[in-house]
Amino acid sequence: MHILFDEAGKLLTGRLMSEAESSLQVELDSGKRVKVKTANALLRFDKPAPGQLMPAATALAESMELELAYEFAPEDEFGFADLAREYFSATAGTQEQVAALLCLQGAPHYFRRAGKGRYRKAPPEILAQALAAIEKKKQVQAQIEGWAAELAAGVCPEPVRQQLYKILFRPDKNAPEYKAVVEAARNSHTAPLTLLQNAGAISSAYQFHWQRFLFDQFPKGTGFPALQAPAIADELPLAAVQAFSIDDSHTTEIDDALSLQGLGSGTVTLGIHIAAPGLAIQPDSPIDQVARHRLSTVYMPGHKITMLPDAVVQAYTLEAGRDCPAVSLYVQFKEDTLEIQHSRTALERVPIRHNLRHDQLDTVITEAWLTGAEPASPAVAEAHIEELQPTLAFIFRLAKHLKAQREVVRGKPENFSRPDYTFRLEGVGEAGPQGAETVVIGTRQRGAPLDLMVAEAMILANSSWGQWLAECGVPGIYRSQASLLPGVKVRMGTKAQPHAGLGVPSYAWSTSPLRRYVDMVNQWQIIACARHGKTAALAAPFKPKDANLFSVISAFDAAYTAYNGFQNGMERYWTLQHLRQNGTTELTATLFKDNLVRADTLPLVLPVMGAEGLPRGAHVRVRLGAIDDITLDIHGTVIERLDQPVDELPADGEEEGEDDAALAAPLALAIDVNEDDAPATEAGQRPDTTAETAG
Repeated sequence: MHILFDEAGKLLTGRLMSEAESSLQVELDSGKRVKVKTANALLRFDKPAPGQLMPAATALAESMELELAYEFAPEDEFGFADLAREYFSATAGTQEQVAALLCLQGAPHYFRRAGKGRYRKAPPEILAQALAAIEKKKQVQAQIEGWAAELAAGVCPEPVRQQLYKILFRPDKNAPEYKAVVEAARNSHTAPLTLLQNAGAISSAYQFHWQRFLFDQFPKGTGFPALQAPAIADELPLAAVQAFSIDDSHTTEIDDALSLQGLGSGTVTLGIHIAAPGLAIQPDSPIDQVARHRLSTVYMPGHKITMLPDAVVQAYTLEAGRDCPAVSLYVQFKEDTLEIQHSRTALERVPIRHNLRHDQLDTVITEAWLTGAEPASPAVAEAHIEELQPTLAFIFRLAKHLKAQREVVRGKPENFSRPDYTFRLEGVGEAGPQGAETVVIGTRQRGAPLDLMVAEAMILANSSWGQWLAECGVPGIYRSQASLLPGVKVRMGTKAQPHAGLGVPSYAWSTSPLRRYVDMVNQWQIIACARHGKTAALAAPFKPKDANLFSVISAFDAAYTAYNGFQNGMERYWTLQHLRQNGTTELTATLFKDNLVRADTLPLVLPVMGAEGLPRGAHVRVRLGAIDDITLDIHGTVIERLDQPVDELPADGEEEGEDDAALAAPLALAIDVNEDDAPATEAGQRPDTTAETAG
């Protein structure tokens, strides 16, 4: 005798060997013997043989009409043999009964299980819903197959085009648009990004990068709600200074200015004046909520997304010709030795005399002019800054002194051998860059006089205020670095700890409150100290161990990393356009890590072939390969070594940047054509490599 039984939902057959009270011993066709619970035995039969029964019953079950079976099935609970007698005949045999069982098992939307081999008809309304869902699923699958065919043929369906960035970077793996791309990529053996490019889904490489960034960081757009800048209620005294700012020509958020008093008296007071939105904008106000959501201004060549609305910025920016509210740090020095004697913080209105633009004046305000080694050029008279020469000369002397003091603490000189690159786009319209504008890449040498003055003044302010917050027992947001060893990164926290990279005992970003939310938070804390002194901890908006402060740090760190990554990506995009626009096919570069080289005159890192055996620091000529504007990828080949063999350069993580290799990494996607449940990946982000200053 043979037996049909249910084993974890799977129907098996075998020869009955023996039978006990609650179990059976069954031999399968494979010869394996298994123990089966009596309750799982569904049917006993003599013929046909088990090996013949299941194939024949399966074929018969596939020929059964589900609608007819549903109509013939009893209204009450029934067994599969009952359905076989109703559907086939009153004398339905083993084959028909097993076919009925297979039919019942394969149609859960028509029949519900009521026990082993027992079923009930699904209610008509439930059946109708199930059938509608099945039909919809068929239609969706047909749509997926149709879209996949179009993609493989080089045509992008509009629904796929509309979901482009979500599919590539944050996919819903159950969405039909995503499934269509995966299926088309598999069938055509093409990478998803290449597939979408070939299908015309990406018409502009620049818009691809721009819209991707907006999708990630500004899904609701970059516009601001209707907001008005609140007035400052405080009656602020007018400072007896004439201050000036130093910024780029495109800067509208002028956060900082400098002044000098007492020159020639033996005691000189340097004033560092910071725009004071914190005097008007209150925590949790509508404007604060906007700033806290954005956390920082986003910069890119030819465009920027400001942290605050322009009308709000203009209300507090340090514009020349106005008496501007400011949080001022006054530091008193001995004029001859430059020894610090005293410092104080004041909330006041500061007259702004000049808005100097370093990109226009770097070649005018030179070290030779400041030290009197060369006469003033005609450009000095044109800029009307002759009277600033003594002030600028002293601040430049002071800046060099402050830098030297920091380097003593730091343990080694700061190395700014590489220039900062500037990007200027010609022909940008009101809508912003479109990707085809002419790009002019220039250089700005870090450590130039104006740059050094601003940098050292801001380091002095950020470190002084950081220490002052700690002395008042008021928490702030600090940046610290434990040591200069490679791999030791700058971290953010709420405790005043040393910053080894700058050589200062503490460092709290406080000098760019119009551009960085962290600075706004610290300014609120500094204002509390200025108003309440040692009791400021009770009045400050953020108290010690305040969870909101840690929340700000976490959100800012993530946003700032993303914004810097985008800025670096856009600078790389325009660097590649510069190569194309100038027909550059070769360039000189320096090998700095494995097979990576850094271009001598452009902000470009790329992998090269032919560098095997060359030491770090080797100077080479590189032939460039094809440019991929989507992945921002370019490769090269070393065709000549230009220098004589020398000892390999030491590995200096600070100078080279331990993560510079990320600059040469291609775009990473979150789409996986091999496994639907594979985790999404994100492109590696390049860290901020600019100075820790607000200038």
